[in-house]
Amino acid sequence: MNALVHRLDDWGRPGWIATMVLGFIFFWPVGLAVLAFLIWSGRMGCSTYAYAGGYDRRARWERKMERMNLKMEGMRGWFGQSSDQPRTPHFAPTGNRAFDTYREETITQLEREADEFHTFLDRLRHAKDKAEFDLFMAERKKGEDV
Repeated sequence: MNALVHRLDDWGRPGWIATMVLGFIFFWPVGLAVLAFLIWSGRMGCSTYAYAGGYDRRARWERKMERMNLKMEGMRGWFGQSSDQPRTPHFAPTGNRAFDTYREETITQLEREADEFHTFLDRLRHAKDKAEFDLFMAERKKGEDV
């Protein structure tokens, strides 16, 4: 049950509303129960649930990205590679060597750019973490001085 609630939280309000409508269509007490749960939990309020600490947008986004990464890892197997092998896709040759060469060069370039982008994101995350830590230390020091 808890997994279902987290899954619907990942879909947000549209997911909850669709579940409630389907509940009313198929068996009205289920729709009524979902509506009662939504009101009771504050999920349909004007962001009151978000500020109560129960609904964390960052955690929701991280769960979505985690699921997306798992799906992408699974899709790599479709192209003849596993997650522990180098990331070189194995496409069937088209018979046109010029196109096959162009495709390989393009894929190699995209992989290089993706690696550069991931490096950039790592540096950006590190800088953000450092800024947050420095702010924390400054506030902590300010609290000790008072």
